[in-house]
Amino acid sequence: MFKLLISPRLISFKNGLKRSRSNRMIKILTLTGAGCLFWLVLFYLTYKVLMYFSSQEMIGDILARHLLGMVFLIFFSILIFSHVITALSNLYLSEDLEICHSSPATLTEVFLSRSLYTVFDSSWMVVVFGLPLMMAYGLVYHANLDYYLSLTYVSFPLIIISACLGIMVIMVLVRFFPAQKASDIIMLMSVILIVILYLLFRFLRPERLVNPDAFVHIAQYLGALKAPDSPYLPSHWATDILWARLTRYPASQVFNAILLWSTALAMVVIDIWMAGRIYFSGFSKAQEAKKRSHIGKRMLERIVSAVTKPFGPESASLIAKDVRTFFRDNSQWSQLLLLAALVVVYIYNFSVLPLERSPIKSIYLQNALSFLNIGLAGFVISAISARFIFPAVSSEGQAFWIVLSSPLSARRFLWSKYFAYLLPMLILSEVLIIYTNYLLKVTSFMMALSSVTIFFLVFGIVALGIGLGAVYPNFHHENISQVATGSGALIYMISSSVFISLVIMLEAGPVYTILSAHFKGVSITRIQWIWVVCSFIGVIFVNIFAVKSPMRAGLKALDRYEG
Repeated sequence: MFKLLISPRLISFKNGLKRSRSNRMIKILTLTGAGCLFWLVLFYLTYKVLMYFSSQEMIGDILARHLLGMVFLIFFSILIFSHVITALSNLYLSEDLEICHSSPATLTEVFLSRSLYTVFDSSWMVVVFGLPLMMAYGLVYHANLDYYLSLTYVSFPLIIISACLGIMVIMVLVRFFPAQKASDIIMLMSVILIVILYLLFRFLRPERLVNPDAFVHIAQYLGALKAPDSPYLPSHWATDILWARLTRYPASQVFNAILLWSTALAMVVIDIWMAGRIYFSGFSKAQEAKKRSHIGKRMLERIVSAVTKPFGPESASLIAKDVRTFFRDNSQWSQLLLLAALVVVYIYNFSVLPLERSPIKSIYLQNALSFLNIGLAGFVISAISARFIFPAVSSEGQAFWIVLSSPLSARRFLWSKYFAYLLPMLILSEVLIIYTNYLLKVTSFMMALSSVTIFFLVFGIVALGIGLGAVYPNFHHENISQVATGSGALIYMISSSVFISLVIMLEAGPVYTILSAHFKGVSITRIQWIWVVCSFIGVIFVNIFAVKSPMRAGLKALDRYEG
């Protein structure tokens, strides 16, 4: 029965490949090319950082090892984070669960099949983004085949442990909290996760890497850098194994491998044992109808009225439906808490930058960081858009035929989705960029430039999300989180990253010229002004292309859609 339970996902994947071979070869080639380009960029950046570390005597290898440990800790934290969210949908909220539980399959078989879905949905993107980093380490340290084989037997138990932890948290919360308070469950879960992730990050004490002044002697500084992160974390065991392979030092490899695999197997046994006792009762509670207070309903209607007021009746009805659906689905709106944590951490990182200890003059460093902050803020907005904006078209689900048969045209449908998300993203982006620039104490020119640049970047980022979401729709999803973890979402993230990077590269030269002239007290030549103007005109054209091209492609895809 277990094979039968996982066969729908396998058959769907196989049919998707067949359709791709016959009708979508161009999309496959586009995805492959964009993915390879993104891999190369990530690989090159990691390689340059590691080469710089290796050139530093005494502390170079120590910094590289701590960076590896930080990478594994971040990946492990993200995996737990992702499994918690995905497990809620796959184990309790998917539409086909009632059929699975009414089948002759045992509870253990149903639980394991849904857990397998959760592992795949939550892990594949982290693995894809992590490979270039690990390959860069292998190249810099001239690793042999043992290192690359170690990546396999280290990654599997790490993924299993994170999956079991995420599933365990969900089972406990859903079991002991009534379904009517699902929002409270998610809120409590988010707070717990944020605290855990913060504590895990603090184990590494990354501020030591930039604060040697806190140590009287260099020996104390090096000793603090060499201090272990936390020997009880699976990410630490994985780091030790790979670092030993990279440096050909066989310290505790076997012991750490035993720790990883024994912990992973023990977690699987514990999860199965817990599922036999609390999973089905939690699933039964999750099927109960949620009671909604009249106060919440009145607040929701006020929000709907405020959001839809500037639009015509057709667009207003569509946007009102999206807003109501969003706030009624706890698995959707509750993720705003997690994204708020991402924004808080992003701002906090700028507030604790040790600019006063930098060998570079603060005014130069502040403005350089402000310019780079445009790209960082753009990537944060893209990550948020991948979760909320890219699935906007697919959120119509199997009822999309109602939209096609309604008087609302496909063009109006797409642009209504676009403008519904544009204003919130504009507000969020401006808050991010202005407040972080305030913390950096940048010049008025950089404040104005970064604010205007991120303002227009958002138009392209949102258009890419809506347009590519229409090109790669999934109207037959079991839950909406699957859309945000599919191949189309990966294409969106790569396209958005390329768009942001292109704008940053076009502006980098002119901004450097203007700031250099300002700090040196010299005037800008006529040829330099022509170059500056042409570069910014190029930025305008790139933004226009980023808005029009994906929306046009999305419109054509919807016109060809036949259900």
